[in-house]
This record gives sequence, C-alpha cells and structure tokens, in this order.
Amino acid sequence: MPSSYLTREGFERLQQELDYLRSTKRIEVAERLRDALEDGELIENAELEAAKNEQSFVEGRIKELEILLSNAHLIEETTKTDMVQVGSKVEIQEEGMDPEKFVIVGAAEADPRLGRISNESPLGKALLNHKAGDRVKVEAPGGEFEIEILSIG
Repeated sequence: MPSSYLTREGFERLQQELDYLRSTKRIEVAERLRDALEDGELIENAELEAAKNEQSFVEGRIKELEILLSNAHLIEETTKTDMVQVGSKVEIQEEGMDPEKFVIVGAAEADPRLGRISNESPLGKALLNHKAGDRVKVEAPGGEFEIEILSIG
C-alpha cells in the first residue's frame, strides 16, 4: 500500500480513534453480542445480526487504521516555500469567483468544507509544484477550469 500523507494532528486523531476502537468499542460490541446470544431465538435474532455487523465494521476500521498509520508519511511543518506541496496553504482564484484558501493534505484528512483538499484530488494534483502567480488548468469530473495561485503559505 502506498504511503499516505498525514499532518501530526491528523496522525494523532486517527491514533486516538484506533485506541478507542481497540479498547472501548470492542468491549461494547462484545457485550452486545453476548446479550444478543442470551436473548434466545437464534433463527430470527435481529439484534444478534446487527451486533455481528457492527463487530465486522469495527474490526474492518481497526485494520484500515492500522494500515493507514503504519504507512503514514508525516507532513512536516516547513518554512515557507515558493512551490505548492503537501502541507502548503494556498490561496487561489477562479476567474469571476471570490478567492479561496485551502491546505493541501493527504486523502485521509481531506475535508473540502473545512478548506482541506487532498493532494490526490483533481484540484490538489493540479496545484502541486506550481508557484504563486501561475495559472493552472484543473481537469475535474465536471469539466476543465482554470485557476490562478494568488499566494502560498
């Protein structure tokens, strides 16, 4: 599996989620399974089925987080650079639109509503390795558009 980019904050948040799932959530699900088994009728026990599904989800998420964290590449706080890279704060503007600010992060931390875009997204890919003042074409599923990089922080 290729490495994923994470900020220190993102790494710690995902590690906390993993710790919670391994300890607290696993115990809760085990108790739920035990209670469902004690309720009797195994043939049509909806609670048992729901508990098994939750257990499967929890174990799958644990495995996903273990792999993600073991392959993580931490984004270091660096001095300001003139090229967009993972970890850069970028201000861009599409013609006729208001300027927008984004931080380029790894896919695991992306949340466009919070101004955090993935380096793997069409916009993130297009911005990488460009400088302030560059006009960049973005190939997006909804069509191509052009933006200008106003600043990099």
